[in-house]
Amino acid sequence: MSRLLSVDYGKKRCGIAVTDPLQIVPGGLATVATSGLLAFLKDYTSREQVERIIIGEPKQPNGQPSENLPRVKAFAAQLRKALPEIPVVFYDERFTSVLAHKAMLDGGLRRKARQDKALVDEISATIILQDYMNSKKI
Repeated sequence: MSRLLSVDYGKKRCGIAVTDPLQIVPGGLATVATSGLLAFLKDYTSREQVERIIIGEPKQPNGQPSENLPRVKAFAAQLRKALPEIPVVFYDERFTSVLAHKAMLDGGLRRKARQDKALVDEISATIILQDYMNSKKI
């Protein structure tokens, strides 16, 4: 089998998470600058089999699109063009940052670690991936 990969797309940086090859366990992979995201994904997918890329779809709490959605859609179009063999899908990412902070608190991370925005982005990508996987279970 091959991996699932998720992206928590941000204006400055993006969190990335992947599953194991059997698609059982998701885990954080990296946080990369948004400007280098496409190159990172091209390199990663040249070394690892990726079945699908899930991109967090930014929405406001009321379900309306957020201001970041046009940037996310533009990136998804670039990604589909660069990696046409890998399907790209969107998944609702509402509240993932809040859940990431809660997970950090529950995990006992110190205040300084909880302020690491790169870590928050990576955990958010992991939450997106876990939620996506849960939604596909029968």
